[in-house]
Amino acid sequence: MSDPILLADRNCTRAGRDARPLTNEEIAALLREIPGWRLVESGEVTRLDRVFAFRDFAEALAFTDAVGAMAEAQDHHPALTTEWGRVTVQWWTHTVKGLHLNDFIAAAKTDRLYAGR
Repeated sequence: MSDPILLADRNCTRAGRDARPLTNEEIAALLREIPGWRLVESGEVTRLDRVFAFRDFAEALAFTDAVGAMAEAQDHHPALTTEWGRVTVQWWTHTVKGLHLNDFIAAAKTDRLYAGR
């Protein structure tokens, strides 16, 4: 049996009209693969949320730029809040009004960017 493909090694796919939000069971299983992320509710939409810490604003801004470049490459875009010493990243999929596999892939890629800084 081959090794499973890590979320961070996958690519986001277009979430078309037939896309559906993940079930609670699917979300729980995928959350185990991205420790440090939490679920937050914004309105009626569940989002993945994580705060990343940095030494100063310049490092936070560089990370924001790196996440933005990755998001463009994946054609999947987060909410980013950049402050002195921290960046908050939130992933969710607008078309399903909730969480999709793409959000977990993008979160794992975000973690990889943070680990590699």
